[in-house]
Amino acid sequence: MKSILSTVMLSLTMLFAVAAHADEYVDTINVFKKAGKSAEFFNKSYGYAVFPTVGKGGLVVGAAHGTGRVYQHGKYVGDTSITQLSIGFQAGGEAFSEIIFFENKAAFDKFTAGNFELAATVHATAITASASASASTAGSGAGASGTKHNAATAGGYQEGLAVFTVAKGGLMYEATVAGQKFSYKPNR
Repeated sequence: MKSILSTVMLSLTMLFAVAAHADEYVDTINVFKKAGKSAEFFNKSYGYAVFPTVGKGGLVVGAAHGTGRVYQHGKYVGDTSITQLSIGFQAGGEAFSEIIFFENKAAFDKFTAGNFELAATVHATAITASASASASTAGSGAGASGTKHNAATAGGYQEGLAVFTVAKGGLMYEATVAGQKFSYKPNR
């Protein structure tokens, strides 16, 4: 009897953990659906990659990492991770959510083909408000955000990609050169 009870409790715990983790993605997607300009991209994009939490920190040299999911026409098709290394004037730490929209199949295929990179970012963040600008081989973009409750986004597609972030918290000052590298693993 004790063994059966232990198995049931373990199963329920695992079920709640999986449900809570899945809600993290649903919650993050809902934040971007309510955040101004990024909301328009859900109906028009071929797909998107969403990262509920990317943690970042640095002092001269910095790093960031997060895991996410990739969606094609709104259907979950794989897992992704983001790793960022940066060098330059920087101090502090922050957490943010990020979404990358793919304008068409070509942009989606390029991202999901293997290791994908975005580079040369300039970014400034203060506690729960954020402003950023970036330039890379994929183009340039800009964005602004508050907390997840009052986020606002701005920007558009550059060479098939549109990237938006929402600050979750922290304090980070930086003027850096950074590269974001993404990996992809299909869930099929």
